[in-house]
Amino acid sequence: MDQIPSRSQILDWIAENPTLTAKRDIARAFGIKGSAARIELKRLLREMEADGALDKRKRTYTAQGELPPVSVLQVLAPDAQGDLFARPLEWRGEDEPPRILLVQKKGDPALGEGERILARLTPVEGEDHSHEARLIRRLGGSAHKILGIFRAGSDGGRIVPIDKGEDKEWRVARDLTAGARDGELVEAEQTGPKRLGLPQARVVARLGDPMGPRAVSIIAIHQHGIPDAFPDAVLAEAERAEPAPLGEREDLRHLPFVTIDPVDARDRDDAVLAEPDPDPQNPGGHILWVAIADVAHYVRPGSALDREARKRGNSTYFPDRVVPMLPDALSGDLCSLHEDVDRPCMAVRMRLSAQGEKISHRFTRGMMRSRASLNYAQVQAAQDGQPDEKTAPLLDEIIRPLYAAYAATKHARALRQPLDLDLPERKIELSDEGKVLSVAFRDRFDAHRLIEEFMILANVAAAEELTRLRRPLLFRVHEEPSPEKLDALREVAEASGFTLAKGQVLKTSHLNRLLAQAEGTEFDELLNITTLRSMTQAYYHPENFGHFGLSLRSYAHFTSPIRRYSDLIVHRALILGHGWGNDGLSPQDIETLEETAKLISDTERRSMAAERDTTDRYLAAWLSDRVGAEFTGRISGVQRFGLFVKLDESGADGLIPIRSVGREFFHYDPDSQTLMGADTGTVLGIGQRVTVRLAEAVPMTGGLMLELLTVEDRGLPGPKPRRGRSKPRKPGRDAARTEKAKRRVVRTRR
Repeated sequence: MDQIPSRSQILDWIAENPTLTAKRDIARAFGIKGSAARIELKRLLREMEADGALDKRKRTYTAQGELPPVSVLQVLAPDAQGDLFARPLEWRGEDEPPRILLVQKKGDPALGEGERILARLTPVEGEDHSHEARLIRRLGGSAHKILGIFRAGSDGGRIVPIDKGEDKEWRVARDLTAGARDGELVEAEQTGPKRLGLPQARVVARLGDPMGPRAVSIIAIHQHGIPDAFPDAVLAEAERAEPAPLGEREDLRHLPFVTIDPVDARDRDDAVLAEPDPDPQNPGGHILWVAIADVAHYVRPGSALDREARKRGNSTYFPDRVVPMLPDALSGDLCSLHEDVDRPCMAVRMRLSAQGEKISHRFTRGMMRSRASLNYAQVQAAQDGQPDEKTAPLLDEIIRPLYAAYAATKHARALRQPLDLDLPERKIELSDEGKVLSVAFRDRFDAHRLIEEFMILANVAAAEELTRLRRPLLFRVHEEPSPEKLDALREVAEASGFTLAKGQVLKTSHLNRLLAQAEGTEFDELLNITTLRSMTQAYYHPENFGHFGLSLRSYAHFTSPIRRYSDLIVHRALILGHGWGNDGLSPQDIETLEETAKLISDTERRSMAAERDTTDRYLAAWLSDRVGAEFTGRISGVQRFGLFVKLDESGADGLIPIRSVGREFFHYDPDSQTLMGADTGTVLGIGQRVTVRLAEAVPMTGGLMLELLTVEDRGLPGPKPRRGRSKPRKPGRDAARTEKAKRRVVRTRR
């Protein structure tokens, strides 16, 4: 028999000849020719693979913990210097995967975070990375990811998805579990096609106990891909920041600004001040100041902070935490307009008429000092005659003038007629352990409306100012409803006994008239929900298409740069337009403005989805010990597969599957958004009052399953009895037909 190489000889050969690692190459290198010797070599290679000394990838071998010369990589986000790095998707070593620098040559396509590529690797020494990679070809977007519960097995394990849209388990090979334990929450990505009927996956992150404290928001963060850990370079840049000097700023510290925020506010980026206008040419008028945190001073174009803020797009808010756009050193400290400390700001001084119309405005870059940090309930109580120790000294000088200016703006708002939807907001209160203590609807005071109206005025002024200066900016755009959605709204209105005129240019005043007709009637909530669903989604764009919902020709976001990147862009545009420093809008900002608009519109939608999913899971947890209880609510959605119901008590949304609706077949009409019983003619549609029983609550997915008991206080009628037949049915035929009908419904739902 030919001499079989030792284990160390095989490992040395693979290390020195990374492109000649197939079994045939190894046999040729050691002169192995006979069949018996080849069998012995095959046995040795299998032993080394089983012991973890080698990895077998298709027909080639690599030493455990080493990478093949051609590998599949996933592109990571740029580092603080803008360099692109990647991680190997085929890494099976016990240590952290190696750091790989992407070396791009002229003509290579631009690569984005999450993309998968095939690349040729070259080991390097003496650098902060172990390999350099050169692109061979792109393999498409990032691999499909899921979040789920890991279930260990003899062959590795399986992942039970927690997403309501995923209904199949995923299979994980023994060497791709990343050490996950049974019952642990994990993030995984698909590695290959189905095997044994299940998609194959690898665990990429272990997230701990799925029922642990505050796991709900962690699930949403990972499920929606929200960046929640700041890179070291970003944190270091934030920590190096120092308070801004007065310099050439306008000194506004003598003005009695106050901040008014929720009681649990995590950042304070806007302050307000109002006083009577002393100009006799403006009798009964007001001077309104809005001062906003000067984030642009700290977050410079092209910096590590800037790149990270742009990638995040906005802060994301959960009941138990916030994932901020900026590190806490800025968002919670230097940029936040805290009480009795000097803070740099971008401010606008507006003159309002007695009817609340804006006569003029002036922007400035200044230094302010907040007189007090107040909350909405506290301010409202003071205005209503119940001031506390903090608000009593501020009542005559600060609070009452604010409400006087607000009263004037209400006149202008009534003339403008923005869309006036009544949509209460839920508040979820948690214990220190992350358990839901209560679910209620947030109080809404005039203090809320006051701040909202003042912020709208400042946002309008910013858009008008930049238009006047002919500087590029990001507009906040909201287009009018499509004709199809408008027709659907009109049908619902007419079916409810109301009218929405046709054949004229739609204005928000027409919709407000419809909502006013329905106010106080049984159709009030139906019309509010249907009107909301007829609206398009607002977005950012460098071109101005107006804001339909607010009934404004020009609108931009200026007032929240701590939590929205769009506002930071507007601040930089103002700095550039007025020549207030070298930290204004950069050529790169301008060149990528449309791309930025698309990116942050997408991140906003991502955050909204994550926040909504988190609320659903908390509500399901809150209701999980009330399975079997009865609730009242309204039908909020109709689909072929069933009815969605919004519960009155908590605002939670649950599903009534079509199979449990009555004892007859229901036809779905997508135009009128109704289900109609084939036998009884019973019509189920949006807005109808229902009584339901909670059949199932799954906190892990946020799913609620309901049983329909009554509609408009009436039970569902059964199907009409069939006329007699001349021939008796064969035993079992009814059951067979029923089962066949069920299969048809299931196929339709899929």
